[in-house]
Amino acid sequence: MRLGGPLFEEYNNTAEWVAILNREGFRAAYCPVGLDTEVKVVDRYRKAARENDIIIAEVGAWSNPLSSSKQEKTAALNKCKRSLELAERAGARCCVNIAGSRSRKWDGPHKDNFSRATFDLIVSTVQEIIDDVGPEKSFFTLEPMPWIFPDSAEGYQELIQAVDRKQFGVHWDPVNMICSPRRFFGHKKMIEDFISELDSKIKSCHLKDIILSDDLTTHLDETIPGQGGLDYLYLLKNLNSLEPDIPVMMEHLAGLKDRRAATNFIRTRAAEIDIEL
Repeated sequence: MRLGGPLFEEYNNTAEWVAILNREGFRAAYCPVGLDTEVKVVDRYRKAARENDIIIAEVGAWSNPLSSSKQEKTAALNKCKRSLELAERAGARCCVNIAGSRSRKWDGPHKDNFSRATFDLIVSTVQEIIDDVGPEKSFFTLEPMPWIFPDSAEGYQELIQAVDRKQFGVHWDPVNMICSPRRFFGHKKMIEDFISELDSKIKSCHLKDIILSDDLTTHLDETIPGQGGLDYLYLLKNLNSLEPDIPVMMEHLAGLKDRRAATNFIRTRAAEIDIEL
């Protein structure tokens, strides 16, 4: 496994970027450049990553390709395609988005999110993105969410079969799949099932944590690794069964203090079971 996380420090060139990663002991990184970056600059970062044994894990394409607004949907599709192009150029393992939502909120719940029509729309949308870009190495992936496809190992497998594209891969966020008390307390089985079912298709993984409070009716809140109920020993052990270079990326951290607390927690847990990050 290769640990990485968000960089809150400024960097102006590849040398400064590499220095930050080396100082933090990160062997994986989020894409260090944006969609409007000149090609020659993207190439420099790709070269620096290769020469310094850094894996660029993912390019985020956060948007809503399922929007009922034609303007928003068109913009989202364009962003997904440009992000996948950037992932391919930068040497990133994947481009990641959520499927979107039928809600006005781009990542919100909606009564139609789990309809067959929405499933079919997700399939055709992913096919269009991959077919228009034609990536050869990088994968387009969808991060699981609690209220849209894919929300389970079985659902992701069904989506993979329906999309039927070689460059459609899996992005995993186990916390996003914990959407009920039953899943909260049974998350070890969920972890085991997901990795067993999808295995080599998993291209990148987000690391967070989750809290279940005792307030009615049900309150599940995301938190930083080490401050919730996720069994990190079990998660890391199972992730370690995947390919050696799988990136595990911390996200949604408020700043350096959170990042270092999360990093220390994850490294400590990993050392307990002789896993090198």
